Amino acid sequence: MAIALYMDQHVPRAITVGLRMRGVDVLTAFEDGASELDDPDLLDRAGELGRVLFTQDDDLIAEAVHRQRDNIHFYGVIYAHQLRVPIGICIRDLELIAKAGEPDDIINKIQFLPL
Repeated sequence: MAIALYMDQHVPRAITVGLRMRGVDVLTAFEDGASELDDPDLLDRAGELGRVLFTQDDDLIAEAVHRQRDNIHFYGVIYAHQLRVPIGICIRDLELIAKAGEPDDIINKIQFLPL
């Protein structure tokens, strides 16, 4: 089963478009009407939808680390630094994760890009 992705409101549109062109299941927080949610609620929303959250927001990493430390379930976070990981690398690595990975591979985990 492929991994479905949920893009937070800070992810460049080019990443979402590039992934969709490659057949990856992507939903953005904006499309979901969730772009105004705070970080904990956004992470919960991604989990409610069975999607792994992709972000370039350091604060979401802090929330995921908090949940790991306190054994609070979350569906997984993938993080890429917005200035250090080019868009093309994000697309390549996210496509690989989405198509080759299984949801159980990333539940309650943080994956950093580049791979």
